[in-house]
Amino acid sequence: MRVVCAVVLVFEVIVIGLFIPVAVTLAGMDPAVAGGLWGSMALAALVLAGLQKYRWAHYAAWALQAAFLFTSFMLPGGMLVAVVFVSLWATGVVLGRRTDEMKAAHRARAEAEAAQGAQTSVGASPES
Repeated sequence: MRVVCAVVLVFEVIVIGLFIPVAVTLAGMDPAVAGGLWGSMALAALVLAGLQKYRWAHYAAWALQAAFLFTSFMLPGGMLVAVVFVSLWATGVVLGRRTDEMKAAHRARAEAEAAQGAQTSVGASPES
């Protein structure tokens, strides 16, 4: 799950960063305001992408998704982009958890088979 979420966040860095010139050009927003708002969000997404191994970073990324969705109201067409990326984030979380569960089940099955194989070879007596 962490890898999928980190990948979504990295792509989101690019998209959030592209909100800046769109806000300045189409919405007539002050470049300093647009750069401060979406620039800080892009930086936060980049940092959180690298910290996805920590549980708190995962929850902070959820908060970032909410902030991204909320601020997308300021741009024409921004809401559509935000909904797409929040949907990608939620899908990544769901599918990532399923993948983690399947990996854990496979690992447990392999360890059980290895333990059973080792027990069988230890318990067998050599024939003379």
